[in-house]
Amino acid sequence: MQTPPVKDGPRTNQDIRVPRVLLIDQNGEKQGEMPTSAALEAAEEAGLDLVEIVPNANPPVCKIMDYGKFKFQEQKKAAEARKNQKTVEVKEIKLRPGIDDHDYEVKMRAMKSFFEEGNKVKVTLRYRGREMAHQDLGMKVLMRVKAETATIAKVESEPSMEGRQMIMILAPR
Repeated sequence: MQTPPVKDGPRTNQDIRVPRVLLIDQNGEKQGEMPTSAALEAAEEAGLDLVEIVPNANPPVCKIMDYGKFKFQEQKKAAEARKNQKTVEVKEIKLRPGIDDHDYEVKMRAMKSFFEEGNKVKVTLRYRGREMAHQDLGMKVLMRVKAETATIAKVESEPSMEGRQMIMILAPR
């Protein structure tokens, strides 16, 4: 047994299977409650479609309109919404436990610009060789980053060790 294909979007014309509807004509004027058959006839006379716009109401609200045009407008709206939405990227800044002041300042400037763009920043502090014995130095660097970015960013995940690196994730406020 095959199930009928499920249509997306509002029900139109013959798909509206309720006895009575509240009709709004093509000019946006309320015509009142009437039998669905009368509403379909009115839509046919106007050469347009009967489209169910509020299916949950009692009785459902239907409007006489050009369904093709309506669908096109909906697609345009959806495309516009997609265009305007910004994806949040996670940018990575790599530090070392013995980072020099100037290098640190350069990394901080880059980090600030990432926050201004609305991106998250993953601060990775890598230990090499015997630096693993001095994890407190790396923790100090990350705490300094945390303190200096406190006004523009919040800590999303506290500093944690993952193998030979310490990772902290910051998100813009």
